[in-house]
Amino acid sequence: MKAKRYITALGAFFVLALGISACGSGVPGNAVVTMAGNPVSVQAFNHWMFVAAKSQASQNPGQPVIVPNDPPDFNHCVANVKRQIPSLAKTAFKTLQSDCKNLFTSLSGQVMDYLITSYWYQAEAAREHITVTDAQVLKAFNTAKKQQFSTNAQYQSFLTQSGMTQADILYRFRVNQVFTKLLSKQNTKVTAAAIQRYYNSHLSTFGTPETRDLRFILTKTLAAATAAKAALSHGGDWKTVAKKYSTDAQTKNNGGLLPGVVKGQQDQALDSAAFSAPQGVLEGPVKGQFGYYVVEVVKIHPATQQTLAQATPQIRTTLAQQLQSSAQTALLNLVKKHWLSKTTCRSGYSMADCNGYKAPATSTSPTGTTTTG
Repeated sequence: MKAKRYITALGAFFVLALGISACGSGVPGNAVVTMAGNPVSVQAFNHWMFVAAKSQASQNPGQPVIVPNDPPDFNHCVANVKRQIPSLAKTAFKTLQSDCKNLFTSLSGQVMDYLITSYWYQAEAAREHITVTDAQVLKAFNTAKKQQFSTNAQYQSFLTQSGMTQADILYRFRVNQVFTKLLSKQNTKVTAAAIQRYYNSHLSTFGTPETRDLRFILTKTLAAATAAKAALSHGGDWKTVAKKYSTDAQTKNNGGLLPGVVKGQQDQALDSAAFSAPQGVLEGPVKGQFGYYVVEVVKIHPATQQTLAQATPQIRTTLAQQLQSSAQTALLNLVKKHWLSKTTCRSGYSMADCNGYKAPATSTSPTGTTTTG
């Protein structure tokens, strides 16, 4: 719980109005990234950072605190953590500063990833002559709004709490529809042949093996096992005989009963005897790894197996999920192939989706905090 409060406290601070240094690498001075010559402005980045911070701090009572220009020192963030979590009041400033910086980097990475990939999908749709009209976006938005909000007041409250404007939400609907149309061009059809192949290679998944309920007596010597079998053969009851002769602690006091045994679970000698014997026939003595067995099969529960027809709905769902995941990965790889080389980020905002990105070296501090160099 403390860690959760800690992260929430940090998250409340990344509502930023950052200053940007002079341009470089072809990125305009008022932008954080350009994609095929199309810039994302500092203003847009800061706005979506505000939305991300709102989401990060959604479980914290009250509104997020707007702290302009807290990086690179993160003084306000550190002060707030110490105030909200007294147990961390004596923690070294540099430790909390490093954690504040890491969380900021995490949030800014999420925002940059969203802004960049959103552009990529729209650019790819344009390249493939896929269109999404304003009317389509508005229709999807209105349908979702009616489903999720009973009144307009609820919707307005959601906008306030999320930090988003209606324009933001319409933008997200547009990107989602573009993504869906692009994804529909990938192979996501589950064929009958694929279902058959999956069924054939996962037969055990769609059935249960035969199980047997056993009674057995385990003894250290052949003489004791022979005596136990003789007692049972002459009308002795399992509870009395097992208690007298058996050395198996698990079953000797319950008449030697061992229910629900699956082939291959027991000592090989007991397993072979139990699964070759008919029901109700006393077998043994059989020499095994731990001594001598006398065994009787009490009941046989036959194996079950679903038919292909019975298993098809479950298989179809599984394969559809796998194909959907593969299609999403393939689509992302496709848009990266076409647009990553045209995406340039400003220094300080660089990430894996930026042309020429190099991951910073990482190290672990004495407190276990991962830092970047």
